[in-house]
Formats: sequence, C-alpha cells, structure tokens
Amino acid sequence: MVACSCWSQILSPLPTSITKFISDQPHLSMLDKHCATMKDLRKIHAHLIKTGLAKNPIVASRVLAFCTSSAGDINYAYLLFTRMQNPNLFIWNTIIRGFSQSSTPDYAVYLFIDMLVSSRVQPQRLTYPSVFKAYAQLGLAHNGAQLHGRVIKQGLKFDQFIRNTIIYMYANCGFLSEARRMFDEEVEFDLVAWNSMIIGLAKCGEIDESRYLFDKMVSRNTVSWNSMISGYVRNGKFKKALELFHELQEQKINPTEFTMVSLLNACAKLGAIKQGEWIHFFLRKNNFELNSIVVTAIIDMYCKCGSPDKALQVFKTVPKKGLSCWNSMILGLAMNGYASEAMQLFSKLESSNLKPDYVSFIGVLTACNHSGMVDKAKDYFLLMTETYKIKPSIKHYGCMVDVLGRAGLIEEAEQLVRNMPLNPDAIIWGSILSACRKRGNIEVARRAAKSIIELDKNESSSYVLMSNLYAASNQFEEAMEERLLMKENKIEKEPGCSLIEVDGEVHEFVAGGRLHPKAPEIYLLLNHLGLLVLEMV
Repeated sequence: MVACSCWSQILSPLPTSITKFISDQPHLSMLDKHCATMKDLRKIHAHLIKTGLAKNPIVASRVLAFCTSSAGDINYAYLLFTRMQNPNLFIWNTIIRGFSQSSTPDYAVYLFIDMLVSSRVQPQRLTYPSVFKAYAQLGLAHNGAQLHGRVIKQGLKFDQFIRNTIIYMYANCGFLSEARRMFDEEVEFDLVAWNSMIIGLAKCGEIDESRYLFDKMVSRNTVSWNSMISGYVRNGKFKKALELFHELQEQKINPTEFTMVSLLNACAKLGAIKQGEWIHFFLRKNNFELNSIVVTAIIDMYCKCGSPDKALQVFKTVPKKGLSCWNSMILGLAMNGYASEAMQLFSKLESSNLKPDYVSFIGVLTACNHSGMVDKAKDYFLLMTETYKIKPSIKHYGCMVDVLGRAGLIEEAEQLVRNMPLNPDAIIWGSILSACRKRGNIEVARRAAKSIIELDKNESSSYVLMSNLYAASNQFEEAMEERLLMKENKIEKEPGCSLIEVDGEVHEFVAGGRLHPKAPEIYLLLNHLGLLVLEMV
C-alpha cells in the first residue's frame, strides 16, 4: 500500500454523507496530501490535538488507520487506541488487524480477548480473519480451533473471507487434515483457499501433494506461482524451482520480487552461477526495485557460487545498505577465504550508522576460523558480549569451537563446550570430533562421539569419524568395530552429493549413483581414464 493514498482506500466504502463530511474537513485533506511518513503524521496529529479535532471519531480512525499501515508505527497506534474513549467496531478491527500484520501478533489476540470481555462492542465478521491470521503467525492452531467453534455458533461457517483465513491458519500451523477437510468442503473454486493449501503442504514437506494441487488449479495468480517455486526451494528441490520458473515465463506471466529472491536462493544452493547471473541481469533489465531483500539475495548467491568479487561490486553500488546486506557480504567474504577483507568490512560497519548484530559476529568469527586467528576470534567474542551486549548463540560458540579445534587447542575447545550456558548440540561435538581426527586425539574423540550418540543415536558421522581415526592410528580392530556397530544399529551414512553447472544446466551426482541420464557414458569415460593412469604409472 502506498502511504499517501491509504486514506482514499479506507474512505471508499463509506456512505456518501460521511464522504462529503470528510471532504469538507481541511485537516483530513491535509492527511491525504501531506502524510507519507510517521514524522508527517505526528506533526499533523499534534495540530489536530490542539484544535480539538483529534477527538472526532472519523478523524481518530483515519489517524489510527495510517499508524497501522506499512508506513506507520504500530506502537504509536496502540498509544492512540488506549486514549480513545468507547472505541467503535471499526477502531477495534483496525487495531487488531494492525497487530495481526505486525511482528507482535500476540497483541492482536490480547486485544480481541479484551474486546470480548470489557468492551460494549462485540466482534463481527470482519473482526475474525485478523485474529485467525494472528493465530497462524503464532502457530497456535489449537487456540484458533476454539475460535473456529465460536464462528460456527455465530452462523458464520460459510463466510468465505473467514473460511479462507481458517484454512490458512490450519495449513500454516501444520494441521493439514483439518485444513484439507475444510478445503474439500469448498463448492466453488476459491483461489485464496487453493493458495493456502499449496503453501501449507509445501511448508510441511508434502511438496508432491502441493504440486498436485497446483497442477489441478483452474486459474493461478502470482501468489500461486511464487508459493510453488518457494516451496520447491524450501524442500531442497532447487532444479524443480528453476524448471517451474521457465514454465512461468512460457506462459508470459510477470514474476515478482518474491519469485526472483526464491530463484536466487535456489541458484545459491546449486552453485549455478550462470543461472544466477542471468537472474541478476533480468532484475536490472526489467527495472526491479533493488531493495535490501533483493540485494542481499544477489550478494548471497554470488558468494555461495564462489564469486565474492562480483558480490562486492553489487554491494558497493547500493546507495542505502541494510544490515542484512552488510552481514551477507561479511559472511560471504569469510566463507570464500577473504578473512582480512571481511574484518575490514566489519570495521566499516561499526563506523556506519548501523550496529553489528549477532549475524554480523557470526560472519567475522567465521573469518577468524578460516584464517586460524584464535586471539582475534577471542577479541571479537569479547567485543560482542561486553561492548554490544549480544548474548552468544549456539552458532557463536560453534565458531569458537571450530577456530580452537583447527588451531589444535582441542582440550580448550572441549572445556568451552562443557562450560557454555547452552546445551551443546551434535554439530558442536562433531566439530570437536573432526578436529580430533585431524590431530589424532583419541581420548577427547571418544568423549565427543559418546556425546553425539547420546544426542542422536542415528547420527552416522560419529561412527565414521571414529572409524577413520582408529584406522589412521593403526587400530584396525577398533575401526572395524565402529563399522559393525553402524551395521548392527542399521545406521547408514548419507551418500555424498556434488553439483556442476554446464551450459546453464545443473547436473547432480550422488556417490555410487547411476541415475544420471548419461551415467553409462560417464562411467565408461572414467574407466578409460583409469586405464590411462595405470599405463602412465
């Protein structure tokens, strides 16, 4: 919604008599013409308070509506709401809807309960969708089911607007059977309901069922395509996401920013640099807004495809960089071995008008990890906790364990894990076990492997690494014993997988696999190369 035009959109359904009243008020006209930001709103609202017009219910509702819009401030909206005497249904609906779309949807539920208990105004059909959306955001489908019962009792079971939000709530929270039951009751095709089911199924890993519904749709909009493409990316079907995008283009449908971000993420996971470059070119050619979300996705794609130089070029051309752009660039440089450049960029971030957050420190600690700078990592960890008052997460501790382990300080790394205030996970113990394998430290390795098995009995890495460690130390009986334990416990190591892009097409290879369409030719060539090597020896 465009901020300066939101009033006319709110005004449109009002009766003619009220519309004429509003058009005669110069202060409301001033809101329409001059209010584009909260700074503008606060100035105009202060003037309305001085003149006494702020108490007018229509004026108050218009001010509140702006505060709950995308350009507004939900906290300011709540402050205004608490000062209103006897708010009407429109006011209640506005504030509940505003919180349901905010980062604190739980307040929408609290306000709804307050409306039921202490207000003379009772909810009506336009109130419920916002509350169901809030429950969906909070993942509280059980609570939403109780509200669903109230809706049925009030005779609103077949209200399509309410039904759609109930289906969305159940699907988004993973209650697929409840969502599907309501969905199957639909008599006529409803695009919103179909999109909700596609999103919910994909989110719960039912990607094939999601595609089945997508293919059965009578008509689709951009939300349908975006949901299916992002669903493929969410479920690791990156090639399928790119294939579906090509179908979208064949049908002459214009992709949105959301589509392109999903595709960039797919290219990043696949390492498909050519596809990613084409998408970047497509964005520029079609004049997409290169906002912080899009730019971050472009930077992340180039970095994960091994082209940090191109990512840095993009980063430098962005006039207004969000913190996510800085973080993505710092982490990208670190992951590609540009440790000093990552640290320099972190220093520039500190000098900017933005403050580093927990992600920024993961990036700079990763830089220390890849370059073996133990003391520097300790300095950054102290800076994070003491200066920026950021509570370390499991990922920060993981970075510190990695940097200590790579430097051979295995006992110190183990001590850090045992003393940290968080419960260690299998990944952290795996880092210690990996370091032990490289350094030949069997004693600490045994303790780390035991901890991994206690956390996850089906984790294969502890058995494999211990077997390799024993073999490297010429303890072959112990190595065989680890392999036998894997077999007895029916634990299988997930086969390795590699991807390569050739002429814009991504090819996937699995260790020992023969599913590639050109597998016979590939194996024949490998055998031929093997014979050539033997002849050279």
